[in-house]
Amino acid sequence: MNAAKDYHKGPVTLRGRRVPASTTDQHLLDSRDSADWVHTDPWRVMRIQAEFVEGFGALAELGPAVSVFGSARTGPGHPAYALGEQVGAALVAAGYAVITGGGPGTMEAANKGAGEAGGTSVGLGIELPFETGLNDHVNLGINFRYFFARKTMFVKYAEGFIVLPGGFGTLDELFEAVTLVQTGKVTRFPIVLLGTDFWGPLLDWVRTTLAAGGTVSAADLELIQLTDDPQDAVQRIVAARHGTIEP
Repeated sequence: MNAAKDYHKGPVTLRGRRVPASTTDQHLLDSRDSADWVHTDPWRVMRIQAEFVEGFGALAELGPAVSVFGSARTGPGHPAYALGEQVGAALVAAGYAVITGGGPGTMEAANKGAGEAGGTSVGLGIELPFETGLNDHVNLGINFRYFFARKTMFVKYAEGFIVLPGGFGTLDELFEAVTLVQTGKVTRFPIVLLGTDFWGPLLDWVRTTLAAGGTVSAADLELIQLTDDPQDAVQRIVAARHGTIEP
């Protein structure tokens, strides 16, 4: 296990006084930051390009894969952690590699399930102030500075998403995926939510508030599937791959 004092900035590890006070993404997105970097730091564009090149190079021959999302805060002993392990193992049994954010919690659980089942367990790490690096169950890992480069890898190399209970990061990934499918940016991309007690109220709100108010269509609700069974979640991914059901 990586020490908590380790700070990962792309492929670079920093410790102690070398740990920065802000992240690379923060520098990029903060409008209050000086524009001097345009003239003095042209390498920023090269760093962004390099992250895509590294990601494409590492994952190009991955084969069929599914991205699994969920909370970093639900550790061993939590019901969602057990679901993550089962999902990881079931995906490997179905012939898929497993892609997660590489962190702790349910991400670790899915990586663990995949690794112990003898499959490819991918972790796409990100530079965060509280990040401690990739979990020990990742056997193919990439660390990113930029969220948008990392998010591209989650979608480009996956045939679908399985989403376990999670927080803001999980919701961000979920709704971005739904938007990509809704707008036709990706096609035949199943999105399966695992945990009816957790996700049911959210889908009810989408149905009774968004759809009822006309801000989404009734057809948009069909882009998201819901189940409590890890095996069923995987079978929905498989069925969409073979075109036997609409994703």
